[in-house]
Amino acid sequence: MKQDQVQELELGARLAQIVEVASGVILPLWRSGVTVDVKSDDSPVTEADRRAEVLILAALAESFPDIPVIAEEASAANGVPLTIARRFFLVDPLDGTKAFVRGEAHFTVNIGLIEDGVPVAGAVACPPTGEVWFTGPGGAFKRQFGETAGAPIHVRPRGETVVALSSHTLKPEQSDVLKAQYGFTERRAMDSSIKLCVIAEGGADLYPRHGTTMEWDIAAGHAVLAAAGGGLTTPEGEPFLYGKSEAGFKNGWFVARGG
Repeated sequence: MKQDQVQELELGARLAQIVEVASGVILPLWRSGVTVDVKSDDSPVTEADRRAEVLILAALAESFPDIPVIAEEASAANGVPLTIARRFFLVDPLDGTKAFVRGEAHFTVNIGLIEDGVPVAGAVACPPTGEVWFTGPGGAFKRQFGETAGAPIHVRPRGETVVALSSHTLKPEQSDVLKAQYGFTERRAMDSSIKLCVIAEGGADLYPRHGTTMEWDIAAGHAVLAAAGGGLTTPEGEPFLYGKSEAGFKNGWFVARGG
């Protein structure tokens, strides 16, 4: 697809197409006994991560040749850049690799576009369920694989029951601390950036993360959440920005909220 053709498409919708195609590369390797390697930071990586990233990088280079890309596996292999342009993509070809290896369905494909530190567009796909969440004109949308249009999604108002999402690795004592700080009444565990999309579509209220993540883990989901009326900030309520090349694109603590 040429640049002038891409301009005819809404950017978020194009990113949704790319993550859907990348999901088709990943799915045949899910529950296949794929070999798991360990990167230098002790995190797992599989052939699914690598194949999806190759496809995504090629698609972005064709559609958006002037926008640089920071991608997880390329960064692991070659290191992250010391500086970055004001406008760039963040790519996580398979967020939730541990869930993928366990045969669970909570893993995603992610592309987020950053401008001046802020996620302005993005798309997230869940290969096992065929769901795609993406930004669009006037808000955020969700569709199934193969559909050409999406339905609008919105965060829900906060009510008496406040549902918080967390990773499966959150310890009970950590959960107690977060509950006291953020006031949620119920907690559900799930992996990957799906948590941000569930809040965006009104399925939960809160995702406090007092632990390490990387920018490519959450940029796309952050863009979708913001477009759906939610927000993601530091625990102190300050803006949560991207492009932290001096920190190796590592995130600090954050909290994602719905209405």
